[in-house]
Amino acid sequence: MGSTFPATPAMNSELAQLLRSRGLHATAQRLAVLRALEACPHGTVDELTQLVRDDLGTVSKQAVYDALALFCEQGLARRVQPAGSVVRFDPRATDVHHHVVCRTCGALADVEAELDTAAALAVATRLGFSVDEPELVLWGTCATCQAHPPSDSRRSASLRAPSSRSNSPDSQHHE
Repeated sequence: MGSTFPATPAMNSELAQLLRSRGLHATAQRLAVLRALEACPHGTVDELTQLVRDDLGTVSKQAVYDALALFCEQGLARRVQPAGSVVRFDPRATDVHHHVVCRTCGALADVEAELDTAAALAVATRLGFSVDEPELVLWGTCATCQAHPPSDSRRSASLRAPSSRSNSPDSQHHE
C-alpha cells in the first residue's frame, strides 16, 4: 500500500508515545488514524478513513470513527461540527481556537486571533450557562468561492448557518 502521508520511524515513535502517555495501546490502526488526522486537519470520517485505507489497506469506517471518538475522549482530537455541517475532527484539541466556515463549499479553517473569550464566558455565566467549550464560528465565503461563485442551484442549503432567530430544537442541536 502506498501511503499518501509517509510515516517516518520518528513520527511513529512520537505518536506511539503520545498514545501510551494516555494509557492507550499504540496499534497500527490508531497510529494510522493519528497520521491521517495530522495530514488532513478538519477531516471528515470519510476523508480520514480513505487516508487510513491508503496507508494500511483495509479498515472499516466504524473502526476509524471509534478511534476518533477515543482520541476525543483522551484530548488527542476535537470534534468540530458547525451548525448544518458534517462532523470534522481537529488535531488541535487542547488549545482554544476558533473556526471560519464557507457557506458555499463547506471549507473550514482555523482562526488564529486573540479574542476576548473571557467577556463572552462572563455573559454566558450571567445567563445561567456552564460553558464547557468556548468556540466562535465565523461564517462567510472562501476566496475560491468568491473568485468562482457557483450558481444558486449548486449552493448547498445544508451549509447555511441557521438563523440566530430560530428557536427550533434542530437549529440548536445538530448530531
